Amino acid sequence: MDINATLLGQAITFAILVWFTMKFVWPPLNGMIEERSKRIADGLAAAEKGKQQLLDAESRVADELKKVQGRANEIIANAEKRSNQIVEAAKDKAQSEADRIIADAKSQIEQEFLRMKEDLRLQVSDLVVRGAEQILRAEIDRSRHEKILAQLKTEL
Repeated sequence: MDINATLLGQAITFAILVWFTMKFVWPPLNGMIEERSKRIADGLAAAEKGKQQLLDAESRVADELKKVQGRANEIIANAEKRSNQIVEAAKDKAQSEADRIIADAKSQIEQEFLRMKEDLRLQVSDLVVRGAEQILRAEIDRSRHEKILAQLKTEL
């Protein structure tokens, strides 16, 4: 193989091309690649940061929901307790009113009973007096006395 001037010229041209490429072409390409790599890394970091913020926000939302749910349960429990108190108070009031009405009714019944008893006593005494008058007016006869007493029995 002969090394001639063409091969030497090609080698020099290739070396100049390599030097030119490394001096003027390669640094801007490397800069663009590094810049692009940095932007991608920054984007990935921002995505990771956003993902972490999303997880934190979801955690805070879950905590807030638990707090709100607890508060809602507490409010419901208080409302149920208050409604039970109102129902019990109404029951107590109704029971006391019923007891008062029953006591009034018993009192009225007792008064009516006493009044009727007194009326009956007056009627019986009136009948006894009338019967005694009839017996005394009539002649003393056993059969007549029995008739009068039977008549008094039917009137009573």
